Amino acid sequence: MTNKSSPSLIASQTIAGFLDALNAKVPTPGGGAAAAITGATAAATAGMVVSYSINKKSLAEHQTFNVDVQEKLNAIRARFLQLGDDDAAGYGVLNALWKLDQDHPDRIAGWEAAVVGAIEPPRAMLALSIEMLELCKELVSTTNTQLKSDLGVAVVLGQAAARSAAWNVKINIPLLPRDDQEHAHKEIDTQLAQAQRLCETTEARCR
Repeated sequence: MTNKSSPSLIASQTIAGFLDALNAKVPTPGGGAAAAITGATAAATAGMVVSYSINKKSLAEHQTFNVDVQEKLNAIRARFLQLGDDDAAGYGVLNALWKLDQDHPDRIAGWEAAVVGAIEPPRAMLALSIEMLELCKELVSTTNTQLKSDLGVAVVLGQAAARSAAWNVKINIPLLPRDDQEHAHKEIDTQLAQAQRLCETTEARCR
């Protein structure tokens, strides 16, 4: 995440500082960072549910699974934050080239890679959201039932992260080669449908 005064990573920000920067009239942080924070918050919320389930006698049969999922959720949370930084960096490169004339040598040489660099971080966030939602679905039957509402919150946030990431991919799809655009749209639609199913299924099981 960057702002006009000093560059900084998302993970180094206070919550208030990040929100102030997001609220400001600056290029970044923007929607990509918001999606990343949402995904990381979802992973942390699910992680809390697991933390209250590990070493619980009544859930001893799920101990190994829960420990494994906790490690995965920790990695997912960190990955979301890194992807938020990658998104800001990718946008910065693309934005700089966008300001150049279309026939400028630097724009011609760097355009294709810059478009990929802007699309790949949110595309990865979308896939990561689904991975997290898959884990949450399994946690319904392996974790503390008193925290079902928290698990419900995690999947709602997870789906929000997926939908947010999708918007950040879609905005740049028109910049892809024409032959790749239809495939990109179909991929996103498929993933969003999957994220919705996972969220709804888990919510229903948490009730």
